[in-house]
This record gives sequence, structure tokens and C-alpha cells, in this order.
Amino acid sequence: MNAFLQGDHAAAPTSYQALIIALVLAYLCGQLIAWVYVFTHSGVSYSRSFVVSLIVLPVLVALVLIVMSNNIITAFGLIAVFAVVRFRNALRDTLDTCFVLAVIILGTGCGTQKFSSSVIGAIALSGLFIFLWMTASGTRHRFDLILNLRWTRPASELPAVGQLLQRHSLRVHVANQHFGKGNEAANLSYRVLLRDPSRAAELLTELAELPGVDRVSSVQAADESEI
Repeated sequence: MNAFLQGDHAAAPTSYQALIIALVLAYLCGQLIAWVYVFTHSGVSYSRSFVVSLIVLPVLVALVLIVMSNNIITAFGLIAVFAVVRFRNALRDTLDTCFVLAVIILGTGCGTQKFSSSVIGAIALSGLFIFLWMTASGTRHRFDLILNLRWTRPASELPAVGQLLQRHSLRVHVANQHFGKGNEAANLSYRVLLRDPSRAAELLTELAELPGVDRVSSVQAADESEI
């Protein structure tokens, strides 16, 4: 108990004010980069787990550098532990990797007698993981419904459908349009973000009653996140 109360046993004493500032600043920097990634991502596969990892990793790196405290022996020992874990296990989820890194860093802190840093770091990381889980940080939701309909009127009269969708939606994206030859009906697909998701049935009813709509169906748009 005395060893814990006396603080970290290392070559240089730990400044707890600097420790807290470092962890908070690392978290804020991670949040900034993560949300830039969310808003600029345009690939096919989007992973919420990766976004959360972008937030957690700066905190982990800041903590491990504080634990090492310019100690070359501790640094080599930590690298050796990372190598063993990577050799024995192939983790598919980046967030799982963050949890593994967290326990390795905290174990290293305890083993090098940096007790106070380990306790503060464990509390900070636990709070961060729980906060990100409760707030669903990194989740990206852009559409509520995928609408498929068959249009029998001329293509020049399609704005009637667009006007109806705009009245009910905050965002409308034309996912697919297939026009047949001559007088053949067109198959259309839209992705929409509704103003009020509870009124989706009302939108479907109005579409079905619109002259020129032969049939209409809807599918709930899946969350773009992989988890």
C-alpha cells in the first residue's frame, strides 16, 4: 500500500497532471481523426469497429509511452510481448486488438511498478470503452428505406415521384434506374432518409396511389457499419 501511495517507481517521477492531460488530449485527437474518417469514407466496406479503434489507439500509445518513460529495457520488453501475442493469435477485429493492447500495457505498467499510472490508465480506458459503446460512436446512418417501384408513365414525368419523396424525406438518392424499350415500364430504386421514420407506411401508401406506379416495395436500409 505504501508503494502505491508513494507513486510510480521509475527513473523520473510521474506528473499526474501531465498524465491526465496526455490521455485527454490523445482522446480528443483520436476523436477528430475518427470523425474525419467517418465523413470522408467512400469505400464499399465501412467498419464501426475501425472508427472506435482510431479513438482508442492514441490513448493506448500515450499511456505506453508514459509507462516506458525513456526506459530502454521496458521498451524492449513491451515489444517482445507484442510479438508473442501477434505470433500466437491473428485478431480479425481492430477493436479486439485495442483490448489486447490495453491489457498488455497495463500489465507492463504493473510489472514495472508504475502502479499509479496503471490504475489511472485502467480507469480511463475502461471509461473510454464504455462511453464509446454506450454512445455507439462511429456509427453512420444515412438512409432509412430502400424503395423499389415500377413506373409505367413516360420518363419525362418522373419528377412527380421525386416531389413526393422530397416531401417525406430529408435525403433521396437514386440507387438504380432501368428503362425498357418503347413503352416498357421502368424499374426504379431509391434510398431515402425519412423526416419521420414512423410515417414510412404513409409514404408507401401515397406512392402506391400515385398514377403511373404499378407496384412499390420497401426494404429497411441496413446500417452501413459492419458491427
